[in-house]
Amino acid sequence: MSSSANGGPTPPSVGIVLISHSAALARAAAEMAAALAGPEVTIRPAGGTDDGSMGTSIDLIGTAVREADSGGGVLVLMDMGSSVLTAKTLLEDLDDDDAPAVRLADAPFLEGAVAAAVLASTGADLQTVAESAEQAWSMRKL
Repeated sequence: MSSSANGGPTPPSVGIVLISHSAALARAAAEMAAALAGPEVTIRPAGGTDDGSMGTSIDLIGTAVREADSGGGVLVLMDMGSSVLTAKTLLEDLDDDDAPAVRLADAPFLEGAVAAAVLASTGADLQTVAESAEQAWSMRKL
């Protein structure tokens, strides 16, 4: 654990997992969010199936959640459809004392990932990071 500006310990940051049916899309979104957030935030892609096909894998998602957790909880963003169902199933499976705090965000995939990652880099808590991701629905482009 590092030190904050006031000399006290810095709380662990919120980790982020990006679930997509496409491994390439999940990796690209994670790369973009990480570039904007900096190295303080752990962002893990969980795209595709175990054999690299289109789809989702509860095993890949579970591994990504464990890797993203540094003690501040993990925010999970999903692209669509079955990725949501797979994430919800994982939440049910994680229902034990050793599991990290996990929150699913109802957010646009890329905009939500960037908003969450940038806010997580400030040390915000899981609830605040999730709300930031979900507010990305209102980000207008024109």
